[in-house]
Amino acid sequence: MRIYFADGQALSALRNSGIGLILDIGNDQLSNIAASTSNAASWVQNNVRPYYPAVNIKYIAAGNEVQGGDTQSIVPAMQNLNAALSAAGLGAIKVSTSIRFDAVANSFPPSAGVFAQSYMTDVARLLASTGAPLLANVYPYFAYRDNPRDISLNYATFQPGTSVRDQNNGLTYTSLFDAMVDAVYAALVKAGAPGVKVVISESGWPSAGGFAASADNARTYNQGLINHVGGGTPKKREALETYIFAMFNENQKTGDPTERSFGLFNPDKSPAYNIQFK
Repeated sequence: MRIYFADGQALSALRNSGIGLILDIGNDQLSNIAASTSNAASWVQNNVRPYYPAVNIKYIAAGNEVQGGDTQSIVPAMQNLNAALSAAGLGAIKVSTSIRFDAVANSFPPSAGVFAQSYMTDVARLLASTGAPLLANVYPYFAYRDNPRDISLNYATFQPGTSVRDQNNGLTYTSLFDAMVDAVYAALVKAGAPGVKVVISESGWPSAGGFAASADNARTYNQGLINHVGGGTPKKREALETYIFAMFNENQKTGDPTERSFGLFNPDKSPAYNIQFK
């Protein structure tokens, strides 16, 4: 499970559930955490120590899809959080940040992937030093929506019919998701952090609100994702830890109408469509 800020009620509800958790620091708090180790220590004391280990906090995300000048706060925030967790005896919790896929440039073919900005090299090398994974939000939906001429719906939704060969390394791709994830792996190699794992901190497909956004397509994509990630990608044939976005449709969310329809459940807790996790 992933929650996007340290909500006390949600954390309390997760006690002794065994559910692994990504706990975000809100982007609005990132600069404060980056400013001093004491700020990071206070955040850990208030939001981690009262719940861990009864709540299985696996990762702390220092920001989600951070943009612009705020990206300069990511590495110092991660460093301060690592120091605060270590001082509190909570060093088993790994600190990372969650990136948008456009943090990777030259993503086709996958082997050409490289980080678009230099700060990501510092992020990658810090992760390599701490043994933490890179959290990546990967959405084939948006790639397909923006380029349906060159990307087939089957390729974007784990359906058969498309095969794409990476001429640089001979790997063959039958799903856009794999190609996107392997572009992130390629970028990590180029950043000097080949051992850093990738955790998919968000992926999903909207069931309403825009082009190709339907319950059928959302079900096909998310069921395909669930069935697929245990086998990894062509570059990394190992289980890929993956979080589906989102548990609930966010009917009050602003912005693109599709943003309100990524949930597996409606706000009244009824299923948006049927899905099987086993």
